[in-house]
Amino acid sequence: MMTAFFRALGDLLSPELRSVLWRALGLTLLLFIAVLVGVQMLLAVLTEFSWPWADVVLGLGTGLVLLVAFFFLMAPVTAAFAGLFLDEVAARVELRHYPADPPGTPLPAAAALFSGIRFAGLVLVVNLAMLPLVFTGIGAIALLLANAYLLSREFFEMAASRHMPLDDARRYRKENSPAVFLAGLVPAALALVPILNIAVPLFATAYFVHVFKLARASSA
Repeated sequence: MMTAFFRALGDLLSPELRSVLWRALGLTLLLFIAVLVGVQMLLAVLTEFSWPWADVVLGLGTGLVLLVAFFFLMAPVTAAFAGLFLDEVAARVELRHYPADPPGTPLPAAAALFSGIRFAGLVLVVNLAMLPLVFTGIGAIALLLANAYLLSREFFEMAASRHMPLDDARRYRKENSPAVFLAGLVPAALALVPILNIAVPLFATAYFVHVFKLARASSA
């Protein structure tokens, strides 16, 4: 696990993966800007039919909602856009560290985007469902365990499915479920840290490529 962690950390700091992160962040910011412009246009229309005091309340309420949405949705939306580039990340990691191995088969772009959106939505739903537990003593632990399962399942299967059919990848994950889950605790811990959680999809991709490759090597 530590070998996979340090290799993935080195990959994340490489210029190639940093460029992918900037692309995903750029698309995310463009989306939020488009939403902000749309909301401002809608408010401009609504204020024509309201009282002055309502304009202030509406403006403050909308600003607060947008701020909260930005805080909670930044990481999931970035993860969805990062889904477009995860195969590129996996391919670069495999070429850099395992050039003698057969190259993986990438997912089609549409399937990669759908997978990223589905995963981002799942993470968002689970984290919102766990939000009330934050006010109890088990909040952070519950989030850590839930994200460890989700991240390990999604990213290990993604790494494995580049080299075997998806059903076989799922079966292989289940055969190694304790080790895979424990490996998922690392990106899950990073996902709890604001700002750092934006890079989790790319880090987890590189990390689980190494986890998968090392698992295959140890069982060979």
